[in-house]
Amino acid sequence: MSKNNAILEIARKAIETEADAIQNLTSFLDDAFADAVTTILDSKGRVIVSGIGKSAIIASKIVATLNSTGTPSIFMHAADAIHGDLGIIQEDDVVILISKSGNTPEIKMLVPLIKQGRNKLIGMTANPESSLGIQADYVLNTFIEKEACPNNLAPTTSTTAQLVMGDALAICLLELRGFSSRDFARFHPGGTLGKKLYLRVSDIILTNMKPEVSVGSDVKKVIVEISEKMLGVTAVVDGNELKGIVTDGDIRRMLNKYDQINGLTARDIMTTNPKTIETDVLAVKALEIMQEHGISQLLAVDNGVYKGIVHLHNLIKEGIL
Repeated sequence: MSKNNAILEIARKAIETEADAIQNLTSFLDDAFADAVTTILDSKGRVIVSGIGKSAIIASKIVATLNSTGTPSIFMHAADAIHGDLGIIQEDDVVILISKSGNTPEIKMLVPLIKQGRNKLIGMTANPESSLGIQADYVLNTFIEKEACPNNLAPTTSTTAQLVMGDALAICLLELRGFSSRDFARFHPGGTLGKKLYLRVSDIILTNMKPEVSVGSDVKKVIVEISEKMLGVTAVVDGNELKGIVTDGDIRRMLNKYDQINGLTARDIMTTNPKTIETDVLAVKALEIMQEHGISQLLAVDNGVYKGIVHLHNLIKEGIL
């Protein structure tokens, strides 16, 4: 076997080991899991998630996922907790402790302190018979047969199992809260994802010039308007009411069709019933319409009144494409 093939085989075994363990997690879902979800859902406080070592890293990620999906959460490192950070926990908070063995010194010291405060305790462990498993109000079983590490030592499969169980918890809470894409946008205003969820056509058209000519405008004025406004298109209006569109493609077709263009007006060369979009629609919808019809501009129109232009380049610049 070549060196590359050997490497690929090691990688396949690692992935297969973890995949099998994750699939097996479904057999550990029980009333305790459902009760843990309900307890968090009914709580008036926050979720405090804690762990030690690699489990602390997973705890931090679970906190991020919970916060972004509508469940207020705080990360508390187990080692710091027993040296002063225990004050993070308030009366109505629910605490999740994560530990593969459930018997690490920090966790064993932390459990009775949490119980003393009468906070509900959710233990996430691969050993339900551990100190954590026995004392927790609810146990989320993350048992695995073996780590992906050939020595069965480095936390690999076990931390993946913890991560997936945390995701399952967050998704249950998300759905039960009726957490919508609009809610998601409030917590993710930055980046491409946020823009897809909140950026609207009205936001886009403000950055563009607004090319327009009247139906009786001569062809020279139409060409100048398209050129000066640099969007490859102009709306044709009668007062404020949209009547049609002239694109640079329409100009080329006109030149091929007519030997003499003197006397031609926007009405003569415009395309009637152009593709339009309302200003309060999400910008990502504009992209869908453009892709569906193979066009690069849309006219923004509210109740027949022309408001501006959305160009494909706008959407690319915003990172929506």
